[in-house]
Amino acid sequence: MGDIQPYQSMLTGEMITSRSRHREHLKAHGYEECGNDSSLKKPYTGIPDVSPEKRKELIRSQIDAMTWKEFRAAAKRDADRIKWNSRER
Repeated sequence: MGDIQPYQSMLTGEMITSRSRHREHLKAHGYEECGNDSSLKKPYTGIPDVSPEKRKELIRSQIDAMTWKEFRAAAKRDADRIKWNSRER
């Protein structure tokens, strides 16, 4: 990975001219860099392939674990999603 382009610090106004200076600067002021480096994420493997019977069993167990209030909210959310997606465009 190449060096970074010089930039002016938003914390102190000084010029940061290298990646190592950038890290030192953040550390000196109590900050840490966080990013969205996709190489660190686990690859998406998709939904596990299960038989229809196991899928039904899983859905039933999830519904049984819901309170009545949670079930009504989920049903309303699904109905609203169906209404929204079925509107003429």
